[in-house]
Amino acid sequence: MVRLLIFLVVFAASLAAQDSEPAKGVVFCTYNLRNWVGDDQRSQKGQPAKPKSDAEKDAVIRVIRDVQPDILGICEMGSPAQFEDFLARVKPLGLVHSEYVEAADPDRHLALVSRFPISSRNSLSDIRYMLGGVEQQMRRGILDVTIQVTPAYQLRCVGVHLKSKLPSAEGEALVRRHESAKLRAHLDEILKAAPSTNLLCYGDFNDTRDTPVFTEVSGNREGPAFLEAVLATDESGDRWTHYWPEADQYSRIDFIFASKGIIPEIVRDSGRVNRSPFWKTASDHRAVSVTLLPADR
Repeated sequence: MVRLLIFLVVFAASLAAQDSEPAKGVVFCTYNLRNWVGDDQRSQKGQPAKPKSDAEKDAVIRVIRDVQPDILGICEMGSPAQFEDFLARVKPLGLVHSEYVEAADPDRHLALVSRFPISSRNSLSDIRYMLGGVEQQMRRGILDVTIQVTPAYQLRCVGVHLKSKLPSAEGEALVRRHESAKLRAHLDEILKAAPSTNLLCYGDFNDTRDTPVFTEVSGNREGPAFLEAVLATDESGDRWTHYWPEADQYSRIDFIFASKGIIPEIVRDSGRVNRSPFWKTASDHRAVSVTLLPADR
């Protein structure tokens, strides 16, 4: 009888643990890896792309290990073969579930890896818009997955990598405006139907807070689909996430936006910009992360 009582107590405790929030919270991270590509791919000028060296790849993994994310959204992942290489490197970190989106850009793709299983996939690879009377295609599409963090808690992750600041015939800033409008339409569709959705929108937006792109993505503050940009700093208080050597310019262009439904679950002052000593070897971007306590308070 005593053994039976002990068994029932332990069993009930295990069920309660499954339904409760992870004790240390859930760390979400967005990271532009800077061209995790192979020599089988082409550069923008049509030449073979410069493969990411083993030293650079090792530095990326050191950054990821330093951040210890439970969910990692990725920009500038290369071919499927390169993604398999990446998956093999992060598997020991427990990041075993994944999503990979191939859109118009033939070389650089969106991806996501997670410690938790993916319960729903709604990524979009073929998004079109008109610009100057010509149909254009969103270069990297939109990554959209729902992650089953606990049996009772789901987190929707929507990732993008908007047009770079490199000049284009269409006008790089105008292309970003159209891409951000397509992103906002997708977010509106999600959040107007279910305003309480636990949603993070993240990625490399290639624009700063004082731009129309930022305003577009944030949306109407009074509306159900408004997104709040999570404040993130490094240990020195710096907020920059990208260094552009050609312009000798530091800027904050990588963001994590939070829906109204998830804001109460973000751990206060948990936004971090990684300042590992090997960040520059790894990428021209720094990893940005935030911690959640998924309890639907």
